[in-house]
Amino acid sequence: MEHRSVLWVDAAINLVLGALLILFPQAVIYTLGVPWTEQTFYPRVLGGVLAGVGIAIILECRRPREGMVGLGLGGAVAINLCGGAVLAGLLLSGSLDLAPRGHLFLWALVAILVGISGVELAVHRRTRRG
Repeated sequence: MEHRSVLWVDAAINLVLGALLILFPQAVIYTLGVPWTEQTFYPRVLGGVLAGVGIAIILECRRPREGMVGLGLGGAVAINLCGGAVLAGLLLSGSLDLAPRGHLFLWALVAILVGISGVELAVHRRTRRG
């Protein structure tokens, strides 16, 4: 099997697992035989990260063959933004029973993930121009 084909399979697996963990449907968890938990925060955040990894791998597969050296900037940004988006979604849904300091801490993580991605993209654009 060709290297790029393996990467596409890897991306698909990460996206499917990511989606399952983000949704965390009780029926699927039961069918898989893994333990159910009422606290779905960590599985959903992990799902966001896995989805980001899947997107990062797809970005890598779309590079020219000679450019395939790792997930690179696009991959890092995809992982950060997917993880941050899922975390923000959980916070906005109101389903988390957190103390105010917990909300503050998690919103700070969202800001850091989104902020560092913005900085990375801005620096990349600046270095490409000059």
